[in-house]
Amino acid sequence: MCLVFSSAEAFAHAVTAGDKGYIQEISGVNLLPFVYLGAKHMMTGYDHILFLFGVIFFLYRIKHIGIYVSLFALGHSTTMILGVYFNVGINSYLVYKALDNIGAFQRWLGVQPNTKVATLVFGLFHGFGLATKIIEYEISPDGLVPNLLAFNVGVEIGQLLALAVILIGMSYWRRTPSFFRHAYTANVAMMSAGFILVGMQLTGYFVS
Repeated sequence: MCLVFSSAEAFAHAVTAGDKGYIQEISGVNLLPFVYLGAKHMMTGYDHILFLFGVIFFLYRIKHIGIYVSLFALGHSTTMILGVYFNVGINSYLVYKALDNIGAFQRWLGVQPNTKVATLVFGLFHGFGLATKIIEYEISPDGLVPNLLAFNVGVEIGQLLALAVILIGMSYWRRTPSFFRHAYTANVAMMSAGFILVGMQLTGYFVS
């Protein structure tokens, strides 16, 4: 499974400048706009897309996919809402791994990490990272909790849409002989993409 620990910086889960201005200008309960912002946040989050792709790479049963996605959603929603509500954020920069899919932990350490726990932890870090960005944008306290809940609903809608597209693509690929031939290479490519995002994140952090 791939894991991504990230903040909401540019090139990962970003809140764009236009959305920032909108968030700062509005107040009160705005459920539909925040649902839209949550879905947009999800669909433009490269780290999240990589996470979904990696987490279902070798999962075939919908039940198992649902467990992992739900664990992530639980962690993300909890820390994002609590982080913004209590004004607590962290700079959680991206540490991306696709090592588990290629058996690296088992070969190097002789142990198999608990992937469910790791997925939940990813969600917790991810939520705090986004909370940090939302805090910086000074979201209005008027209607804060309903708007944050609506944002999370949007994230889950976007996640389901992205997951559906990934599952359709994966289902076709798995039926071809090339799947197992190129599975290792695909996970190395995911890991490499993660390190590229690390560079982008850290560059933005030190330059800003």
